[in-house]
Amino acid sequence: MATVLRPGLERRLTSEIDGEVLFDRFSRGRYATDASHYQMMPLGVVVPKTMEGALRAMALAREEGVPITPRGGGTSQCGQTINRGLVIDNSKYLRRILSLDVANRSCVVEPGIVLDDLNRQLKPHGLWFPVDVSTASRATIGGMTGNNSCGGRSLRYGTTRDNVLAIDAVLADGSAMHFGEISTDLSDVNDFASRDLAAKLLRIGAREADEVAQNFPKVQRRVGGYNIDALNPARGRVNLAHILVGSEGTLGYSTAIELKLWPLLGRRGLGVCHFGSFHAAMDAAQHLVKLKPIAIELVDATMIELASEIPIFRPTLEAFLKGDPAALLLVEFAEDEAENTRRLEQLSELMGDLGFGFDRQGAQWGGVVEVLDPALQAAITELRTSGLNIMMSMKEQRKPISFVEDCAVPLEHLAEYTANLTSVFEKHGTKGTWYAHASEGCLHVRPVLNLRLEKDVAAMRAIAEEAFELVRAYKGSHSGEHGDGLVRSEFHEKMFGTRLVRAFEEVKEVFDPTTAFNPGKIVHPARFDDRSLLRYKPDYAVADFKPALDWSDYPGGAGGLQGAVEMCNNNGACRKLEGGAMCPSYRATGDEQHVTRGRANTLRLALSGQLGPDALASDAMAETLKLCVSCKACKRECPTGVDMARMKIEVQAARAKRNGFSLRDRLVGHLPRYAPYAAYLAPLLNLRNRFPALAKLGEKFLGFSARRSLPVWRRDRFTPPASVQGRADGAEVVLWADTFNAAFEPENITAAIATLTGAGYRVHVAQPPRGGRPLCCGRTYLSVGDVGAAKVEMTRTLEALKPFVARGVPVLGLEPSCLFSFRDELLVLLPGEVAQAVAVQTMLVEEFIAREIKAGRFSPSLAPVAETAVLHGHCHQKAFGAMGAVQTALSLIPGLKVETIESSCCGMAGAFGYQAETIDMSLRMAELSLLPAVRAAAPDALVVADGTSCRHQIHDGTGREAVHVVRVLAASMAKAVG
Repeated sequence: MATVLRPGLERRLTSEIDGEVLFDRFSRGRYATDASHYQMMPLGVVVPKTMEGALRAMALAREEGVPITPRGGGTSQCGQTINRGLVIDNSKYLRRILSLDVANRSCVVEPGIVLDDLNRQLKPHGLWFPVDVSTASRATIGGMTGNNSCGGRSLRYGTTRDNVLAIDAVLADGSAMHFGEISTDLSDVNDFASRDLAAKLLRIGAREADEVAQNFPKVQRRVGGYNIDALNPARGRVNLAHILVGSEGTLGYSTAIELKLWPLLGRRGLGVCHFGSFHAAMDAAQHLVKLKPIAIELVDATMIELASEIPIFRPTLEAFLKGDPAALLLVEFAEDEAENTRRLEQLSELMGDLGFGFDRQGAQWGGVVEVLDPALQAAITELRTSGLNIMMSMKEQRKPISFVEDCAVPLEHLAEYTANLTSVFEKHGTKGTWYAHASEGCLHVRPVLNLRLEKDVAAMRAIAEEAFELVRAYKGSHSGEHGDGLVRSEFHEKMFGTRLVRAFEEVKEVFDPTTAFNPGKIVHPARFDDRSLLRYKPDYAVADFKPALDWSDYPGGAGGLQGAVEMCNNNGACRKLEGGAMCPSYRATGDEQHVTRGRANTLRLALSGQLGPDALASDAMAETLKLCVSCKACKRECPTGVDMARMKIEVQAARAKRNGFSLRDRLVGHLPRYAPYAAYLAPLLNLRNRFPALAKLGEKFLGFSARRSLPVWRRDRFTPPASVQGRADGAEVVLWADTFNAAFEPENITAAIATLTGAGYRVHVAQPPRGGRPLCCGRTYLSVGDVGAAKVEMTRTLEALKPFVARGVPVLGLEPSCLFSFRDELLVLLPGEVAQAVAVQTMLVEEFIAREIKAGRFSPSLAPVAETAVLHGHCHQKAFGAMGAVQTALSLIPGLKVETIESSCCGMAGAFGYQAETIDMSLRMAELSLLPAVRAAAPDALVVADGTSCRHQIHDGTGREAVHVVRVLAASMAKAVG
């Protein structure tokens, strides 16, 4: 349907619906892509707060002649959730469980509820929805229904279609209908409209029954086309909901979905089968499946190699990987404990019978590593489900591209199919990456291509045509899990035949004669390689400019900044609501604008000129990054390593270059320079916190919220001792005295010195080599985009630390945001051998202590100081994998039971929590989990937090004092010695 716009649609939507109406270029750009390689700029976006608002938006779009595309998490890999009309985002508000029937194991949900969120609510009832897709932390049930998602355990549980009981939907003309199981004589269908629609559908089903029997693939994972096999009247009763499942939002808009639920999985047994060759693994799958596991998942050598380079996955690999396998098959059983053990034994025997052994060579090398620990099983599952994103972490312009990704073939043909497909890739000068569902003959394979190049687009066409011919020859399905969208709809005629494609078109006509829903998907598609639909269109280019930081590890323009931004493949892992720390601003707002993916898309569009001139330094870009708290959680938890905190520095630097610095920016940035002088004026400066009128003046002229106390200046500022502290024969360390602890909490630095010297170490305190102002890591300057000043400070610091580093002395610090600047920003501010050496030898005090404990060199006398402690981790501690070190250090305290709070950012994030315009968001972030957990802690429990800002937030929000871990250790030492 052509988009015929009449003036006023945006105005009417704004005035008539309860929800958010987004028609500006930046917002539309954030919805122009999904996890595919396509991009289509929508006319506008509506985020309805109620179902009534969604339906009213549809009605207005219908009146204006604008098609609509329903959207959930936007993680589709085939372009299903993008189009040029009006996008309706269900994921923010339409996420309720409408009813739950525990006895009959069913529930009714709104389309925007996320799978993990649904299962968290079902867990207390002993139930779950078992279509466990890899994107469970952000995939919505509406999207899964539209896609007929499958998940890793479909051997036991089937696909989404097998688990949808009924759907309430609104059709193109605005009529509401219930789709569920009916008799084929329609005796139980009462209203005329529903009866008429059902009769038309059943006629199609009856007429095409023989054609379906002949041409529909005989594999479970067939999700291509419409499910007209569900309409065969010969079945006696049919479920009309199943024609909507897998329809990709092209037939109607689901308002309520009734799901079949299952009992929770019990204990599982996991056998990690190692293979010396990929072909051997593929051939073995048909034999392993006879042991009746609930899943067999593939991990290939490429994925193992890439995962080993990602910090969050490295410990998992080390825990179960044996040797150097070419492929792994993860074979999962879910019976009772004794049966799991028996089947794992059978698995080892079967692998031996197939000729595999760890004592053999070549293709016959291999065997089974048994995993019964639930925590390790969960970590392996996390690694496996991150397969796509791990594959996309390649730092080059060629990337694994999804277009033949989830073809499914009968299991007995799997090894031959993969070998032939590999030959196809090699013929066209590329290779494939492989992972996923070996048990179903559905392997996610992505050829590595650069779709900016015409020759690679042509190769994509050739590979697709040859691959789908192979699939047809093996009587498989060209669309085995991820749907049709823009990728596979074009190929339906070759796969199903002309007659069935005409039947698909007839189904579309019955439901949607005006093409109001998601045009161009499943029927009447564009060519899948139409470059005008690709994310990288023929005219795609990035203006070359010199970035403020070094991005040379990445390819592309702007010194590599282009490549860094384009690492985001829209997988949406940043949209998870629980677990880990990413992304705090999204967790607090639910807005696509304020999630790492949304920001990365905006940056990509800005760099490539698609958001107008000078977009990088624009006010709209500043608004896009306004709520990014630079927590660095994305640096660790984003599977492709998108580092939005570093990218924000680039944007702030660009804005500063154009606009200069505000007075508040200067006060924040220059804090390390004036802090020594502020100590003399501490009583005067601290009056601001005592007198509300002064606080209000500060808010008016400086922008610091009057509702927030500022850090208290100390007259007794930390002054480095004149001599080295500790035993003359002690192992040397150099302590970095950061600005925040020196100016506001000098007792922390004193405690660190006492802890280290008490344990026998010789402690230097880093000082400027030629005197002058105290050293600074440059963190405050980076936070306002003053990269030049940060380089000046880092240069002084390198000069001071160089002699220590040259003789291998560890550099220790207390404040995570400062200390980790040496392991992160330093390397892109002043790249070179000295910076690399400093980065390697720099660690938090507790990281050093944990290292020394492991080496048997840290064993001071310690005494009990409390029975319990609650621990909050600074974002950067989490981002750099340092939380284990804090827990290890606290475990030294006799009798201390430590509970780590599962929290994201505390919400302070340096100056963010003090600003008048962001204090409300700061508090919302804190209230997500941190502050409630601290309030719930026992009154006599210690509250431990290593971040200066974290301690401030905890004090302001709960009235409780949080302490640095070195204070706890120092107190324990002091008590032990009397």
